[in-house]
Amino acid sequence: MNTTYKILVADDEPEIRNLLRLYLENEGYSVAEAEDGEATLSQIQKEKPDLCLLDIMMPKMDGYKVLTKIRSESNIPVIIISAKDADSEKILGLNLGADDYLAKPFNPLEAVARVRSAIRRFYSFGAGTSKKPILTVRDLMLDPDSCELTKGGIPIPLSSVEYRIMELFMSHPGKVYTKQQIYECGWEDEYVVSDNNIMVCISKLRSKLSEDPSEYIVTLRGLGYRLEA
Repeated sequence: MNTTYKILVADDEPEIRNLLRLYLENEGYSVAEAEDGEATLSQIQKEKPDLCLLDIMMPKMDGYKVLTKIRSESNIPVIIISAKDADSEKILGLNLGADDYLAKPFNPLEAVARVRSAIRRFYSFGAGTSKKPILTVRDLMLDPDSCELTKGGIPIPLSSVEYRIMELFMSHPGKVYTKQQIYECGWEDEYVVSDNNIMVCISKLRSKLSEDPSEYIVTLRGLGYRLEA
């Protein structure tokens, strides 16, 4: 494992931080820690982590507020780790821009596997030596090398899943993609019945792109979705 990848573990429980540090460092990752919401934002500015494992119930500022702040400035992968395992909590986390959700208590080996998967998905964009062409659809511009989406020159922060879906749409504007194709591209995993995750992600993308939900991404009932060219 490349030791240049730094993971920020944000949790108010020292036992959780120590456990995750032990397993992550054993995999070759560099680890930084934060014990509350304010410290998390400070560590992100200071340490520039490549991924954040983020607890929800933290003092000073809860994880949802921290995640919202992160997404206003960065698209680094964020995996929520929380004792709140209700579907509504998971949907809220994903809707705010989280890339994954891990309920406590969790197996630390599973946590490491999810970190490895998120790192591989997100940072594989820059792999290779050839520069990918910039994708332009209407006033949207996506730079695959910087992994940045802009609208009229204004950056739009995206999660890694949202980025992959926009890259898929913008590569072939007007083409209809099924839920299976969107899921396998966005989550880079074998398709399961995860229509709710897809709907949440598409809804979030629509709200980021326009106040009109159908201005860019159109639903074709029974078929899938397309980006209007």
